Amino acid sequence: MGFKIMGEEKVTVHISKELYEKAKKYVEESEGEFKSVNEFVEFVLKEVLSEEVEEKVFTKEEEEKIKERLRALGYI
Repeated sequence: MGFKIMGEEKVTVHISKELYEKAKKYVEESEGEFKSVNEFVEFVLKEVLSEEVEEKVFTKEEEEKIKERLRALGYI
């Protein structure tokens, strides 16, 4: 089930009370960087998920082409 806040659809996610309390403490100590636990959790998820997308794994063929190019340039 979803709902909208300021035009953006949101959903509910359940986390442990312990994790919520740690996030809440972090928000309180963030000196205004985060306005709420929800905002903090959304930020953390975006960061983690963007790191996964950015991580690039090369195929063996791509790796060989890169090595050949580096050799040609005198780096290896």
